Amino acid sequence: MSEGGGGDRFSQWSIEETRDLLTIRGELDSTFMETKRNKPLWEVISAMMKERGYNRSAEQCKNKWKNILTRYKGYETIEQEGMRHEFPFYNELQAIFTNRMQRLLWMEAEGINPSGSKKREMKFSSEEEDENEDRLVEKASYISKKKQKGIESSTSSIGTLDNRNNDMINNLKEVLDEYMKRQMDVEMQWMKRYEAKEEERRMKEMEWRKTMEALGKERIMLDERWRQREEERKMREEARNEKHDGLIRELLEKLRSQGL
Repeated sequence: MSEGGGGDRFSQWSIEETRDLLTIRGELDSTFMETKRNKPLWEVISAMMKERGYNRSAEQCKNKWKNILTRYKGYETIEQEGMRHEFPFYNELQAIFTNRMQRLLWMEAEGINPSGSKKREMKFSSEEEDENEDRLVEKASYISKKKQKGIESSTSSIGTLDNRNNDMINNLKEVLDEYMKRQMDVEMQWMKRYEAKEEERRMKEMEWRKTMEALGKERIMLDERWRQREEERKMREEARNEKHDGLIRELLEKLRSQGL
């Protein structure tokens, strides 16, 4: 049996395929947190896996996720930091849960209720209950690790939480300011390159126009010279013909005067 659980026992999951599953699951994590019905989301994940060349059903993807999650929670209880990284997908799962907690803290700081404005009084299917339980365990696991590192304290006061939220808001503002600054720098560099290329294009166009104007003037001068030479040739030809006619007339007059 492969590590993917009951739904994928007939086919071994490769490390690359598992990482693709975690990537897709991480991209949809915010949607999983916002919806009560997760079955359609696993169908979406199955379709996205097929787009990447893997033939996995929604049930197989879900079972694989739960299997990896169980192993991750087992490594989370290990105190030695180095042993945790023996689990090949530890970093991927840690990134998913870190992003989830940052999103939850940001929503709390903004006064947004992550669970929704209306309380739903309904019973979930076993599939949905498993998923919600996984969410609570994942969240608790993440908070437990933060406690071990001394970043969060179980006995922190409301004022400390407010300070942490304020720090996170300030950090987000700094990140956004830095991002906007970089965007402006990129746009300025792009504008400079665009203006330089535009100026180069204008210079080349002006040079081309000057060259064409010079060629046009030169052609006009050549045409004028040709007309002048043609006019001179005609004048010489007319003069020669007139001289020739004059000689013939003189010859005829001379012959006539001699009685020939």
